[in-house]
Amino acid sequence: MNHVICHYSEIGLKGKNRKFFEEKLIYNIKQVLKPSDVEFAKRISGRILIKLTSKGGKSQEHIQRALYHVFGVAYFAFARESEQTIEAMQKTAYELIRDKEFKTFRVLTKRSNKNFPIISPEVNKKVGAYIFKHISSDKRADLTNPDFTVYVEIVEKYAFVYVEKFQGPGGLPVGVGGRALVLLSGGIDSPVASYYAMKRGVKLDFIHFHAYPYTNKASIEKVRKIITILNQFQFTSTLYLSSFADIQKQIVAKASPKLRVVLYRRFMARIAESIAQKNNSVALVSGESLGQVASQTLENIYTISNAVDILILRPLIGQDKQEIVEKAKEVGTYDISILPDQDCCVRFVPKHPETKARLKDVEKAEKKLKTKKLIKAAVQEVVKEKISF
Repeated sequence: MNHVICHYSEIGLKGKNRKFFEEKLIYNIKQVLKPSDVEFAKRISGRILIKLTSKGGKSQEHIQRALYHVFGVAYFAFARESEQTIEAMQKTAYELIRDKEFKTFRVLTKRSNKNFPIISPEVNKKVGAYIFKHISSDKRADLTNPDFTVYVEIVEKYAFVYVEKFQGPGGLPVGVGGRALVLLSGGIDSPVASYYAMKRGVKLDFIHFHAYPYTNKASIEKVRKIITILNQFQFTSTLYLSSFADIQKQIVAKASPKLRVVLYRRFMARIAESIAQKNNSVALVSGESLGQVASQTLENIYTISNAVDILILRPLIGQDKQEIVEKAKEVGTYDISILPDQDCCVRFVPKHPETKARLKDVEKAEKKLKTKKLIKAAVQEVVKEKISF
């Protein structure tokens, strides 16, 4: 096969902004493919056409795996180019299908070039008749439930034939939806929340709160590995590492045990907001799911959100744990997330945390803490590192 045809769905609804989305999709496609595999990638009539080099034509497994991680691609196919004549398309279709195992088949044509004189149903009939004439007599056409489908696309000056579609991840190209900062733990939820944010076109940076040197570095190493996996979808990321132990000690010493978890979250949100403002992120992303744990009731989520002015996105808010786990396995982060670590969020957690923290009670507790000073010191000590795919 000498071409890959990438189809999208949502991008086609973008009207005057469609070119911007298409160009970002092309850029992202080029990021995941080896330059030596691609001769060119360009927009043609509602799809992205990738011309492969001779080397790229032999790298289908790599290309397939790479395109599966490009948000914006609804499906793609490895296609053979044909002359834009019925005779050429017939021969190309037969060459692609003759060695396949099947009992029934059909031909489906998309004719976006309306100047081509033969309409799609007629192309189906003519190509199908040619195949039927040249294959063994025990095979037959079936237009409703075939074992095998031959696809023909007639677009601009091109004609392409292929026999298999591969599902893409859908969504929007990363980078078209602005920038956000993820509060990334070493657990299951926040990496999945990251996946869904990227699927809506958001470029992500990450902040991880740890308690080193009071704990080991296991959680830090976990998030680095998780980000490496997530970089399959956005290529490079910035990780901010924030030591949270000193703030925790102050909260434990001066606040009611029942309010600790909510106070932890409010301080984390403030630190993350400060970092987000410095890197032009317009939102935070959290892995919270409504009602999953004590800190994730509506009352507590409201009280935590009230600590900052920045928008907090919660992509998992309506999902249950099993849905999140299944997606984590699909994305590839699950096996890393379940590795043991010493997460700062579980240090000094009371047996019975408040599930309906009132904002006035939390603000009263914070008056005993030097909030601005603690936040400023924590932000100054944040360590920044780049992680590439």
